[in-house]
Amino acid sequence: MFGFHYRLERKAIGLVLAIIGVASIGGIVEIAPLFTIHQTVEDAPDMRVYTPLELAGRNIYIREGCYACHSQMIRTLRDEVERYGPYSLAVESKYDHPMLWGSKRTGPDLARIGNKYSDEWQVEHLNNPRDVVPESVMPAYTWLLRTKLRTDDLSNHLRAQRTVGVPYTDDMIANAAADAYGQAAPDSPQADGVVTRYGKATTVRPFDGRPDELTEMDALVAYLQILGRLTDAAHKPIASAEK
Repeated sequence: MFGFHYRLERKAIGLVLAIIGVASIGGIVEIAPLFTIHQTVEDAPDMRVYTPLELAGRNIYIREGCYACHSQMIRTLRDEVERYGPYSLAVESKYDHPMLWGSKRTGPDLARIGNKYSDEWQVEHLNNPRDVVPESVMPAYTWLLRTKLRTDDLSNHLRAQRTVGVPYTDDMIANAAADAYGQAAPDSPQADGVVTRYGKATTVRPFDGRPDELTEMDALVAYLQILGRLTDAAHKPIASAEK
């Protein structure tokens, strides 16, 4: 065995080819399943895209590093399902670019956090976590309530998402800024446009409790409240296999 290895080391081309061959094994293991992706990912006809406000909230979630302490993937283990809810399905991350599954849980998994708590609770928790969870080690994000949400670039964000496969229409892209404002201001003229473009199930309400001003808190709470609710696929009974 060692004699073969010594001979191989004296032949540079053979050694390079051997390295490529061994390294390609891992690549094949990772790439091969992608050829059957349409058979392995569940169908979700009711799947909807993130609204501009929710997408802005997701960007803030990434910017503030929330994914470093919270995962968004419930595994099929019994204790996880009993604690967090139905295990995560691949289709639920269909429009997540990048995906935020994660594995670090300094805080709880957030895959099913949507509507588990009220908007008021989320605002208080983000503003000062210890006001609602005394033992929390999460930092406070007090500036979110004070920071006006930037909306002039939201069309570009939607356009970039469409480039990687998210089915945003030209109408959605053109009205991104107006829809972000309208989703957090239910009495405004823009609110009807949000429902028209994103469906009747879209949540339209003042997430931070102040409909007169659109803040980063509005966006982040809107995002948290939709987690696990873009589709009902995980809550539907699994059909029994027929032979």
